Amino acid sequence: MNKTRLITTMAVFIAIGTITAQLIWFPAGVAKAYPMQHAINVLAGVLLGPGPAVIIAFMIGLLRNMLGLGTLLAFPGGMVGAFLAGYFYKKSGNKGLAVVGEGLGSGVIGALFAVPFAYIFMGSAAGAFAFMPAFLVSSIPGAIIGWFIVSRITKLEGIKISKTSN
Repeated sequence: MNKTRLITTMAVFIAIGTITAQLIWFPAGVAKAYPMQHAINVLAGVLLGPGPAVIIAFMIGLLRNMLGLGTLLAFPGGMVGAFLAGYFYKKSGNKGLAVVGEGLGSGVIGALFAVPFAYIFMGSAAGAFAFMPAFLVSSIPGAIIGWFIVSRITKLEGIKISKTSN
């Protein structure tokens, strides 16, 4: 994929993630659940690779926070999940493992990263188990939605996905 097409695709994912944050979300314990963020993490991880997926997750989190649509917890959850979705897919070529990477990255590891992040940046002393249910409720359905979309796109359009994406 050439750089212009990559940057354009990343911009489209960022726009979709930012717009859907206003439309599709629900309260989930101490956080807000944005399942479409996790769907985009899987899509970007599979179609573009781990590096672009992390940048997309960061930019969506940044824009959501700037627009007052999200919390700072978007950063540890979204970015780790995006990375692992792309990394697991890149190493295996299996879309199902991208879903596992997103769920594990956002739902478990992201929740663990959220503890010191919330303490330092939000003044919250919540433990990992306060974040984990909310992160899992958002990441697992979102990752499954992402798997469904990427499976349909690749079948309908005949898109070839390479394990060697960025």
